[in-house]
Amino acid sequence: MRFNLFAQSDVPEKYRSNFWHLYLDIAWFGVLSGTSVNFLNVYATRLGASGLQVGLLTAMAAVVNLFLAIPAGRWIEKRHTGRAVFWSSVLFRAGYFLWIPLRWIFDEQGQIWALIILAFLMAIPLTPLGVGFNALFAEAVPDRFRAQVAGTRNVTFAIAYMLTSFGAGFILKNMPLEAGYQVIFAIGAFGAAMSSYHLYHVKPVQEGPFPLQSAPQPDSSPQINPPHGLKSALRLDIWKTPFRNVLLVLFFFHLAHYMTTPIYPLYNVRVLHLNDNNLGTGTALYYLTVLLGSTQFRRIAHRFGNKKVTGWGVAGMALYPLMLAAAGNVWQFYVLSFLGGFVFAMLNGAYINYMLEHIPPDDRPSHLAWYTIILNVAILASSLAGPAIADLTGLVNALILFGGMRLLAGIAVLKWG
Repeated sequence: MRFNLFAQSDVPEKYRSNFWHLYLDIAWFGVLSGTSVNFLNVYATRLGASGLQVGLLTAMAAVVNLFLAIPAGRWIEKRHTGRAVFWSSVLFRAGYFLWIPLRWIFDEQGQIWALIILAFLMAIPLTPLGVGFNALFAEAVPDRFRAQVAGTRNVTFAIAYMLTSFGAGFILKNMPLEAGYQVIFAIGAFGAAMSSYHLYHVKPVQEGPFPLQSAPQPDSSPQINPPHGLKSALRLDIWKTPFRNVLLVLFFFHLAHYMTTPIYPLYNVRVLHLNDNNLGTGTALYYLTVLLGSTQFRRIAHRFGNKKVTGWGVAGMALYPLMLAAAGNVWQFYVLSFLGGFVFAMLNGAYINYMLEHIPPDDRPSHLAWYTIILNVAILASSLAGPAIADLTGLVNALILFGGMRLLAGIAVLKWG
């Protein structure tokens, strides 16, 4: 197998800078994710956070995004996408620097609530960043190169995540608890800053707001009678288009996916009794297979199409919570982590491209704003419902239930998406 993901000999010169900066952006985001983001919920759990508090760390962002997604989409439409994305990323990622001194200011519960409040505040610029980045990606990467760029970004992210997870686990094993977390929060904040730097250099392919298309899209013709008033502001007309089905199946997927987010750290720490080094090693193994799987994503996506890869990927993600529920020791956790990464590589590379295939090229921000809304409804609902269901049924039964939901979500994508 030729490892030529980073080769750009077949890429026109005008696109190469964008592609390299997109690869470097995700590499530094991998540093952030492998350190600060990866260990945030574990840190909160070790400080004594309840399941509800762990859920709130995610739910705060979802609440803000629900209210701001539509205004953010309209704000993005009126601005240069690249500049809007860059400044949104700067304001959002500045919050990671504020995690560093928390242990000097607050006790354990104070730190937990400070992290929840910071998550709320950081979500304000995160909303236009989330809406705008997908639009920027579509403007900066022509359709024929999206699978290639998405696959290479997955590889780059996996390498950075894997290395920094190993490093973070080593740091936490050899330093006092709170001091060790300060170090990895600092490393993550630096990665966040560098990621924003590279986003600054990603440019839309054209000067105009929308890329040219080789042929008109069936569902992107201009409306003869555009909606007015509140309907115009909310863009409710989008729910009368075929994109509605895409939104609904992706909502079910995200709901099933995020149900497990507040459960994993509780199960890993309280049931499997994993230490930070174990968790770092498991995450690194997971992203090792993300890396290996991503090298094959372009070929698989071109052969089967993004919809099928998305549907089978969502269904395949059911294996992780189901197998975790059956795990009893750290070695089973390692095997599970190693196997889970390949499925994630396929899904993570395909589902955004699947969605973009169903969005009119002249109306991306509004469609992506609605996607942001359904994503955050799913995150909010799952962040609160996940711990509640786990309290009622127990952690093991909850993992089995949520695994079944993922399987059904994959079937929904294949049948109705």
